Order: sequence, then C-alpha cells, then structure tokens
Amino acid sequence: MRNSDIRLIDILVVEDNAGDARLIREVLNDNKIFNSLFIVIDGVEAMDFLHNNGKYKKAPKPDLIILDLNLPKKDGREVLAEIKTDEELKHIPIVIMTISQAEEDILKSYNLHANCYITKPIDLDQFIKVVKSIEDFWFSIVKLPPKAESLYYKSNSTQKQVNENTSDSHK
Repeated sequence: MRNSDIRLIDILVVEDNAGDARLIREVLNDNKIFNSLFIVIDGVEAMDFLHNNGKYKKAPKPDLIILDLNLPKKDGREVLAEIKTDEELKHIPIVIMTISQAEEDILKSYNLHANCYITKPIDLDQFIKVVKSIEDFWFSIVKLPPKAESLYYKSNSTQKQVNENTSDSHK
C-alpha cells in the first residue's frame, strides 16, 4: 500500500436510539478517515449483519463495532458474548457505548472481552467529544487487525475495491 493510499474503515454501530445513532453518524461523517458506517438497531440485526444473513448477505466484516448494551430482541451483552466466542468475529474490536454506569455491566463486558467501555454522556457536546475520541484512538493510534476480504484504497480521488466479494464503497 502506498503512503497516498488510505484503507476504508468499516464501522458497525449497534444502537437502538435513533438520536444517538444520528449523532454518531454525523460526527464520523465529518472526520479525517474514510469510512463505511453501518447502523443496525437491535442485537438480532447485528448478528445477521455479522453473519451475512438475509439482507446483509454482502455486508463487510467491520473493523470496529460500537455496541450499546440495552437493545431490543437480543441484548448487547448476548451480542458481545456471541461475537467474542465466534472464531471468525472475535478479533473485531468492540467499544461498548451505553448509558449504564453499573459496575456489574462494566465488569461483565470486560469479562466477555469488550475492548473498552464508555458511558454515554447526556450532554451533547460531551457526546460529540466522546465519539471523536473513539475515532481518534481507534483509527489514528491503534493498529487494527488486517481484513483481507474488504481492503479498499483511495487512489486519484476515487475509491477502488481490491477484492470483488463486496460491491459497495462508501465515504
């Protein structure tokens, strides 16, 4: 990969609160990195996305998952446990971003191998700051695991998909 080429980052946000999901999308769209942002609203939909079931047959494996704990249909704790015990998914970093400040939730999330736990701020400016911090840390400082099935490069102001297993590229 040349220095001028940029890898597209695939982010899965599992969030049932439409306002929080919209804010996350707005902050990450106004960013320094190229990303594809996918938002699902419950735990069942998250697992369908990750296992390429139904309407998610061509969904890429995300580089990062931002996961709420309190979800309909399948709780975020169950989703976390399933991901971290699945050989094909367990390498994906998971940021828990939830309203819960309960020590039990924090401990259980780390015991299930969450990569970090963040309590959602109520204040709008703090919420934006937290999302920007997630972006800065996970995409500027941390080296993410390689993902051969969906490498993208930016070249001459166009995005090209290297592997043709998926068909969409997004900014």
